[in-house]
Amino acid sequence: MSAGDKIKNAAEDLAGKAKEGVGKATDNDKLVAEGKADQAKSDVKQAGENVKDAFKN
Repeated sequence: MSAGDKIKNAAEDLAGKAKEGVGKATDNDKLVAEGKADQAKSDVKQAGENVKDAFKN
């Protein structure tokens, strides 16, 4: 996994957490759901990169 991919995934995860936090603070269920979805998408990308890395070694 390249450093750029790690940074992108971490940024997406942080953005999702921030979006979820704002949604909870403002009682906006849609924003909470979007934040959780962003985090899940980041987790899937991270898992895919980990699989690629495993086959490289």
